[in-house]
Amino acid sequence: MSTTAVNRSKTYDLVYIGMFAVIIAVCSWISIPTAVPFTLQTFAVFLAVGVLGGKRGTLAVLVYILLGAVGIPVFSGFKGGIGALTGVTGGYIVGFLASALFLWGMEKLVGRKKSWILALQMVAALILCYAIGTVWFMVVYGGNSGTMGVGTVLGMCVIPFVIPDLIKIGFAVVMSKELAKAVPFREK
Repeated sequence: MSTTAVNRSKTYDLVYIGMFAVIIAVCSWISIPTAVPFTLQTFAVFLAVGVLGGKRGTLAVLVYILLGAVGIPVFSGFKGGIGALTGVTGGYIVGFLASALFLWGMEKLVGRKKSWILALQMVAALILCYAIGTVWFMVVYGGNSGTMGVGTVLGMCVIPFVIPDLIKIGFAVVMSKELAKAVPFREK
């Protein structure tokens, strides 16, 4: 590959990573008012990895988290700063990175030639995110306010979000397949 092509590839990488970090931030600000309001963060995380591939998608999620860590209000509710990451729901944000890393690993191991494979991988990544977030919630909440049972935490932090998150995964899979066609230098 020529030097010009390599430089163009790196430039595209940076642009797409930055663009998807912003998309994740914007989607985190969009709150769908239901009995338990939810955002489109999860959708954007899965879309980033689905469109950009594991490496660049994971980097987009990392950039998003780092922007929030330094205080830029990119998290849901226009929150930012280390306090948002170390609070009771910070584990779900960290879980986004773990989910992206998991999807990257699955991409290397299994690939994603079929939409149903990508969907199953995203569901497994969502379960990983839920697990990390739930344990984090229990530890932080327990340290601040006293212990809370796993059933109670799942009832508050996971169960209300399962159906909306599965719907978001469905949309992410469909949109990923179409949008990925437009991304030059996409990882194979």
